[in-house]
Amino acid sequence: MKLQDLTLKEFLEKTAAREAVPGGGSSSALNAAIASALGEMVASLTIGKKRYMDVEDRMRELAGEMSAYRGRFVNDIDRDADAYRKVMEAYRLPKESEEEINKRNDSIQQAMKSASLVPMEVAEQAFNMLGSIAEIVHKGNSNAITDALVAMMTCRTAVMGALLNVRINLSGIIEESFVGMLTEKCDRIEKETLQKEEELIRWVKTQID
Repeated sequence: MKLQDLTLKEFLEKTAAREAVPGGGSSSALNAAIASALGEMVASLTIGKKRYMDVEDRMRELAGEMSAYRGRFVNDIDRDADAYRKVMEAYRLPKESEEEINKRNDSIQQAMKSASLVPMEVAEQAFNMLGSIAEIVHKGNSNAITDALVAMMTCRTAVMGALLNVRINLSGIIEESFVGMLTEKCDRIEKETLQKEEELIRWVKTQID
């Protein structure tokens, strides 16, 4: 059974178990899915309200966008777990002869690259979602403004968690150009994510204090 098909309680119990999967990567994807669901909820709560007629069409667009993101991130829960399983399988390959050692090392490197790229995609997509969530916070139903802010905060957690998984996997990769490219992405996305969250929290506080 796929992780995404488990009940919430089953997923948490599986995460808490003494196994490496699901771990931080799948949890980051889940956080991104939760963020998109909250964003969709607030956009939907804005539609049909006379006070927000001027942004209704945009909120419909954003609700659809959030729904699409949600489906992607739900699938990423399993994609991340599958990528890490391949890393573990590579480490279990035989290493008795020089040929086996070389084959094992190559397999490990390829698996580590894949295990870096999946959370990188999660981080990038969650980062791309931040702008839409911010728009929902600013223009959406003010009665749900804190729900939308929680979406932003949960999305930040998804981004930062995914980036951490990228970074730890990069530590085991030999190819310098690959490591350098992803490290640069991680640094940029991390910095901009924290800035966006801080700005939005500050603005929301001016609206509710």
